[in-house]
Amino acid sequence: MRVHADELDVDESLVRALLAEQFPGWADLPLERAGDGTVNVIYRLGEELSVRIPRRDGPETEDDLEFRWLPLLAPQLPVAIPRPVARGRPGAGYPWFWSVHTWLQGDLPTGPLAVADVAGLVSALRRIELPGAPEPAYGRGRPLADRDAYVRAALERVDAPGALELWERAVSAPGWEHEPVWVHADLDRRNVLVRDGRLAAVLDWGGVGVGDPAADVMVAWKLVDAEERERFRELVGVDDATWLRAQGWVVSQALSALGYYTLDTNPAIVGEATRWLAEVLAG
Repeated sequence: MRVHADELDVDESLVRALLAEQFPGWADLPLERAGDGTVNVIYRLGEELSVRIPRRDGPETEDDLEFRWLPLLAPQLPVAIPRPVARGRPGAGYPWFWSVHTWLQGDLPTGPLAVADVAGLVSALRRIELPGAPEPAYGRGRPLADRDAYVRAALERVDAPGALELWERAVSAPGWEHEPVWVHADLDRRNVLVRDGRLAAVLDWGGVGVGDPAADVMVAWKLVDAEERERFRELVGVDDATWLRAQGWVVSQALSALGYYTLDTNPAIVGEATRWLAEVLAG
């Protein structure tokens, strides 16, 4: 299934060709397609590794945010995160850099997570202090007003009564006036793993950086049961303005997804974005 009209076809033969050319010691390991992200394809390599291959707008330099920061973040988090293992380069007719990480055991959640687990992760990120931290990718963690044009354009394609009113209140809320904090900025059911019903691991740290904590507080409408939402807010210590900006982030991400993807191109994210929007507008 093609998600984007301009994406590259990434299949097992390409991944094996890249491995044989650049990492021959892994070339004969079992290889299994494990998931399709919005811009990446994930393969499980053997028992302990994963290969992430961009299929659209891949990196053209060897610099990699995750290779620098994930080893520093991992000891300070209450859950497992992937460990970068190797950096692949263009080859075998493929134009971009790609990566090999550790494989993490667990299952994608099918419902809300334990509020203490989610709050513990967000709180742990906020406590981290590392010099030279980057801004999150894709404008996440920046002022909501930066996304106003995109949200209004999406509303021309998406029927979402009440969304514009909530968006305008969120954009008008006071901004984050303290030191920027670490955020994952894409916490949802596609990027977390559970074991025995508890949050065990967090995937896809490509947008990590420091910014407005509202970019992670929006997880309250993505991974937390509605009845536990106020408990989450209490555990994390979220002020009124940040709570409102977080709702704006939910509206922004949901509308962006629903205005671009369809049930034919990406049914998983359409389903999730529809749920996020319903949750935040119901409140």
